[in-house]
Amino acid sequence: MPKDCFIEVNCQQKNHDGERICGDVFYSKRLQHEERTIVVLSDGMGHGVKANVLATLTSTMAFNFTKEHKDINTIAEIIMNTLPVCSERKMSYSTFTIIDIEHNGETRILEYDNPECFIMRGTEILHPEWQCIILNSEKNAGKELKYCRLTPQIEDRIVIWSDGITQSGLGTDEYPFGWSNDARDFVAKIVKNEPDISARKLSAKVVNMAYINDDYHPKDDTSCATIYFRTPRKLIICTGPPFEKDNDAKLASIFNNFNGKKVICGATTVDIIARELKREVQDNFDFIDPDLPPTSQMDGADLVTEGILTLSKVNNILDNFNETSTTGNGPADQLVKLILESDSIEFVIGTCINIAHQDPNLPIELEIRRTVVKRIAHSLQEKFLKEVKLQFL
Repeated sequence: MPKDCFIEVNCQQKNHDGERICGDVFYSKRLQHEERTIVVLSDGMGHGVKANVLATLTSTMAFNFTKEHKDINTIAEIIMNTLPVCSERKMSYSTFTIIDIEHNGETRILEYDNPECFIMRGTEILHPEWQCIILNSEKNAGKELKYCRLTPQIEDRIVIWSDGITQSGLGTDEYPFGWSNDARDFVAKIVKNEPDISARKLSAKVVNMAYINDDYHPKDDTSCATIYFRTPRKLIICTGPPFEKDNDAKLASIFNNFNGKKVICGATTVDIIARELKREVQDNFDFIDPDLPPTSQMDGADLVTEGILTLSKVNNILDNFNETSTTGNGPADQLVKLILESDSIEFVIGTCINIAHQDPNLPIELEIRRTVVKRIAHSLQEKFLKEVKLQFL
């Protein structure tokens, strides 16, 4: 896989009609120290709480054993031996798909009873060589798993889904046997029409179409996850004046030469960059968010906001963000949108102490700049699987 490649991972879900908990469980994590990304989708038997418990147990074991580089037969055997027996059906059952991505190597896919994943290379369908693995232990003898390997390229996509997708519309005039292969055609058509569609949007379109197929009353838990290998969309956020005034020119140069979208957080910071680059700053007087000062405009910047208050609110929004969250139009909301649309985020943090931030009359939750940025960076890495770099001046 090319070095300059970002792996976007996103899953969209809808619960079985009438259920508050999804019986499908999706888990993904980027192992920074190993340069690996592990993705797991598990579908527990039935729906609701019981299914969620089975799927949670399965996905947790699948992730941990894959992380430890266990043999695929060992992973399958342990999972199937560990699952509790359903009191109604007298069966222990949970399907799973495990994808282990080495950032500088190959990708391995292991499936047990989930619908076969769908792989595209650019706008063309890719057909990997699948191997059939038959377990031979006494308890699991004869159970079959599918396994394949591939070396991803930029613009590859892997789409994994539960049978809530492929069996949506089952029994209807249009899809008497379920959506099945038509779901693959649907994905292929979308990618051909929108070659740069994000993983999040593609997954959402598939889940929403399955929802329509079931006449807005899903007959099963419905999950679609997309893994998109692409050239990273880059963002730089400059905040805070440098510790030494001699570094003002360096800050402006870093900002000016960055190849991607650019944000400045802080009145002093934008004044420094504008002065060094000989540009004008235009203030805005529309208070869209009553908690924050309005944005400003400067040539070459995609967004200019106030500093620590805005970053603190960004941190709160990201902490509470989930797939059902919506963002407003305030300065912090605009910054969150830019962050979520980007893959690689670089923070340039000035370390000069702002005297205003030491005022004891300010709210106690108003933390110093570098602490807030570190919290944002941790959230972006762990929760959103973003690539984050911090540079202090």
